[in-house]
Amino acid sequence: MSVATPTLPARAERLWAALLAATLMNLPLGSVYSFSVLLRPIEQELAIPRSALSLVFGLCTVGFTVGSVCAAFLFRVAPAPILVLASALVAAGGIVMAATATGLTQLLLGYGIVFGTGGGVAYILLQQGVNMLVRRRQGLVNGYIVSLYPMGAMIATPIFHACNEAFGWRTTLAGLAAVLVASGMAAALLARHAGARLVAPAGNTTTGPAILGPTFFKLSATFFLAAAAGLMVLSQAREIVAAYGGAAALAVGATTGLTGAIAAARIGGGWLVDRFAVPHVMCGAHALALCGGLLVTLLPSPVTAVLGLGMIGLGYGFVSGATAGGIGLYWRPADYGRVAGRTYVAWCLAAVSLPVLAGYLFDMTREYGTAVLIAAGANVAGMAMALTMPRRGWREGG
Repeated sequence: MSVATPTLPARAERLWAALLAATLMNLPLGSVYSFSVLLRPIEQELAIPRSALSLVFGLCTVGFTVGSVCAAFLFRVAPAPILVLASALVAAGGIVMAATATGLTQLLLGYGIVFGTGGGVAYILLQQGVNMLVRRRQGLVNGYIVSLYPMGAMIATPIFHACNEAFGWRTTLAGLAAVLVASGMAAALLARHAGARLVAPAGNTTTGPAILGPTFFKLSATFFLAAAAGLMVLSQAREIVAAYGGAAALAVGATTGLTGAIAAARIGGGWLVDRFAVPHVMCGAHALALCGGLLVTLLPSPVTAVLGLGMIGLGYGFVSGATAGGIGLYWRPADYGRVAGRTYVAWCLAAVSLPVLAGYLFDMTREYGTAVLIAAGANVAGMAMALTMPRRGWREGG
């Protein structure tokens, strides 16, 4: 008499819950782009020079990159919900440390290292969880995820400013820490409800390109060239518009609008790679940014500065979304977090390259013309690099 083997219940998979988890966690993490709102009150209370405070944001960028790369090594350590909650608590702990800072060292450690690293780990964990569930429209989904950081900055900037004015920067950071804890708990519960996993089930042998092979380096280089130009604009848009004669109100409005435009372009870039070949989308995006740089160079004025910088920012946004979507098309879902984490090394290098050089050139010449020309050169190189990438990904048998 044979005994029937019990069957395990089907594992529920809910993509909407994984996307909501990523949304709730990444919006407050995106407040990192609102750090400039905290500069003046911290500088006034702690008597820390502005140049020294800029190191805090720079170190946070490095911390995010380190966390992104290291996240893949945690995939088998514990289930996704536990890792998401743990990384959120680490990020919140870093903000608490910064909120109680009495000097630069504590800010560097808390905001720069702890918050940055915890945020990078959480970001990749949630992105990996989504990609293990998504079956179609990978580009659109990943474009949406990478748009959440600038969206979070748009939400956080006015809130931070109002809270600073009413209660002080320490209360602002304490409130951010509380939001991170609440968001981490909600994201962990949603990840559990989604049935998110971080590793492929046993027996899945589908393979894609080598993680550190030619496709990866071409994709990273194309992303780097766009990010170098885009981050220069994103970090110094207000001063660039002012240097071309724009009034303060125009410069502030352009800076705010640029953040929203980049967020929209990231979604658009992901949507486009679902319909067109990744190299064509990236080449077109670099061409758009190049036109913006040429516009500012050939017809310098406050209005063309705003339009040109907007085009450079949009080009960066489209490339960013296409990069996130392209990873999902070139590599299998189980490799997504590992590839994405390493790709953000290019973003980190971009953040400390042309933006820093542009500031140096401005200090030397009091104008941004040379920096804009260098950005245009980067876009030309990006167009050429994009066209060397494969047109087809693993899902298409290419």
